[in-house]
Amino acid sequence: MVARETTQKKPHVAVLASPGMGHVTPLLELAKRLVVDHGFQVTFLAISTDAPPAQIQLLNSSTLPPDLHVIHLPHVDVSNLLTAATGISVRIILVVLQTLSHLPSVLTNMQPPIQSLIVDPFCVGALEYASAFSIPTYLFLTTSASFTALTMYFPTLHAQVDGDYSKIAEKVVVPGCNPLLLDDLIPGVLMPEVLPLCNRIPLVKGVFINTWEELEPVALGAVRKNPFFLGLPAPPVYPIGPLTKGNEDEPLTSTLESKKMLTWLDKQPPDSVVYVSFGSGGTLSGEQMNELAWGLELSQTRFVWVARPPSEVSASGSFFEAGYDAEGAASYLPDGFLDRTRERGLVISSWAPQVAVLSHGSVAGFVTHCGWNSVLESIAQGVGMIAWPLYAEQSMNARILVDMGVAVWPKPAGERAVVGRGEVERVVRSVMEGEQGKAMRQKVIELQGTAFKALGLGGSSNASLAGLADEWRAGGSL
Repeated sequence: MVARETTQKKPHVAVLASPGMGHVTPLLELAKRLVVDHGFQVTFLAISTDAPPAQIQLLNSSTLPPDLHVIHLPHVDVSNLLTAATGISVRIILVVLQTLSHLPSVLTNMQPPIQSLIVDPFCVGALEYASAFSIPTYLFLTTSASFTALTMYFPTLHAQVDGDYSKIAEKVVVPGCNPLLLDDLIPGVLMPEVLPLCNRIPLVKGVFINTWEELEPVALGAVRKNPFFLGLPAPPVYPIGPLTKGNEDEPLTSTLESKKMLTWLDKQPPDSVVYVSFGSGGTLSGEQMNELAWGLELSQTRFVWVARPPSEVSASGSFFEAGYDAEGAASYLPDGFLDRTRERGLVISSWAPQVAVLSHGSVAGFVTHCGWNSVLESIAQGVGMIAWPLYAEQSMNARILVDMGVAVWPKPAGERAVVGRGEVERVVRSVMEGEQGKAMRQKVIELQGTAFKALGLGGSSNASLAGLADEWRAGGSL
């Protein structure tokens, strides 16, 4: 850690995040690392439009370090641009595009002037505004290195098939990387709407990735050394993960439900509980929620379930309402379920202190939507996963986890692709009781060790961020 300096002498950078916990969380963690570990001053630019309650509470936390300042950008109205068919990614793109019009005035009035701007993928359009102020822009891709490589390759792939992805065979082969199954990429990843974002990546000064060398050596090696990426040219990549929340950063941990959850976990035997949560935005259909409930009951396994109201419209139905305390779970779970499982299960209907839950000694399995933040939190706490992807790049993440040997993926059945109660029972028992679960836990604990080492003094991620911070401080890459 560097010696504390006066605020005027500290390097000043800004961080810009799109709305939603999936992006705000890792960018805020990066901002805190720059402040606490490297003596920077950081201004966090938060997009207030469509910001879920949990995001607002996180950014207003009293635990933020003194040299981390949050500016909430003005609200914008995009209602006239939305239709019933507008997906979550397109909606975020529209909100960001409208909000960026306020960026020049913010940059003009920021004191002291910022030396660099760090943005998430949806905010990479800020590159042009920053360039007008001669401010170098860095991109923080908040997903995997594999996804980073695909994102850089996507414009080439799109051109090769003239935008008709049905021309692609079963797999997408990103140069130098492991093949990706096409079914895992459509419709959540390969979308023409994101092409303008992808095309800007070679223009940024560098790319932060929330991963580490030992977790994704193949994809990181490809982006650095494969002739395709060298020819773009791909900007330098900085694996700095895993950046995850600490227990003290969890929003809503003071609620009665969260306290009730942790008290309940304290009473359970070690390695006996499976935690079920589909992230800040994930929702299930009513039929799927019913089957999941029955499967948990049949498994006879202790569980904690963050059960939000079902949605028949969208698997990301609660994305913009994370932290919202919905109506009682009894109204949308099978009749009598709460009573029958009262002795070995706990259901809550709002946000949960996920890091605190995963780090608890009673928890040994995690049913997850495979959002990258949740994946990293699970690995960092040494907890094996049951992959239940819902939207965006989550199916791609799930496949990576299965191939790594740290997750199982239940198989849906029928035309509506519902995971039946019998399959739920099977995978839960397998992870919590079977040999597969033991092997999975051993593998994830190995990865947990590499994550701890990467972040430690002299570790790969620590050195990656420290090296760039030193360059910024010296003005070498500004």
